[in-house]
Amino acid sequence: MTNRERFLACVKGEKTDRVPVFPLLMFLPAARHKITYKEYATNGRAMAAAQLAIQNKFDLDAITSCSDAFRVSADLGGRMAYPEEKPPYLLDPLISSSSDLAKLGRPDPAVKKGRMGDRVLAVEEMVKGARGKIAVLGWVDMPFTEACSLCGITNFMLMLSDDPLLAHRLLAFLTKVVGDFSLAQVEAGADMIGAGDAAASLISSAMYREFALPYEKEVIAGIHNAGRPVKLHICGNTVSLLEDMAVSGADLFNVDHMVPLEKAKKAYGGRGKCYKGNLDPVTDMLKASPEECAKKARACLELAGPTGYMLSAGCEIPAETKDEVLKAFCEVPKTREERTVPV
Repeated sequence: MTNRERFLACVKGEKTDRVPVFPLLMFLPAARHKITYKEYATNGRAMAAAQLAIQNKFDLDAITSCSDAFRVSADLGGRMAYPEEKPPYLLDPLISSSSDLAKLGRPDPAVKKGRMGDRVLAVEEMVKGARGKIAVLGWVDMPFTEACSLCGITNFMLMLSDDPLLAHRLLAFLTKVVGDFSLAQVEAGADMIGAGDAAASLISSAMYREFALPYEKEVIAGIHNAGRPVKLHICGNTVSLLEDMAVSGADLFNVDHMVPLEKAKKAYGGRGKCYKGNLDPVTDMLKASPEECAKKARACLELAGPTGYMLSAGCEIPAETKDEVLKAFCEVPKTREERTVPV
């Protein structure tokens, strides 16, 4: 199987020749490609080159256009900062009242300008370089996380209780923008859309069901209507959200190291959903020896089983992780299959 065939088959719950390997890598490919993170996050061609190079070096089954959570904020007119070696971020909140929301237009991410357009370009370049052999993921942030970005996370959390009507109006607006952004990346050739909603890990399950899940479902349904699967990535301790996340409609779920893999297997695997994780990026990779990392990776494979699971860390693997550790991690599914092939 090609890397792309293996990845897509796993998402569908089909048997594969080995477990796919799909870690989240952002700072690491930038560092290995010897470019600043500012260039990685603002130059789609540079991002694509770095992702393709790291895939070639470690034989990953998929690559992604994930870089930061402020693409939409910038294109809505936010005043941005672009540090050389940190992710871009919004300097001032864009939304604090209904009048602020009324001023916002709906940007067109298909137009090759702005930060959303740059990510669309990155997807196009990755698809060209992959030549149909590697799975390419576009990336968006879900409406709840986008709202936290636009308002400032503390301000939006207060809005949920102080002015829930405004919160829902903002979330409905952002659902349309995120949907447009998703479909532009589908048009660019993405095999799947990754969708982050990290801020949702900070709220209760009841608040998640009111303020995050309905909008996740709408975004996911739109991507499905365009013929593409969706990965839902909510890092953090999501134990209390697993059952709700599992009914979001997503096809692939990320499992952070704070979530027991057994619970994720029950919530996702029990529903025939694909999931990935959950090595600790720091303890099991950054600070680990190749042997220690491989041991943890093998334990994840044994627990999850051969179908409907991808090997991954629970979140982004740090750039300082040694190549020999990442290599040992990536080799585990291959050596495991070799050991089980009958002679």
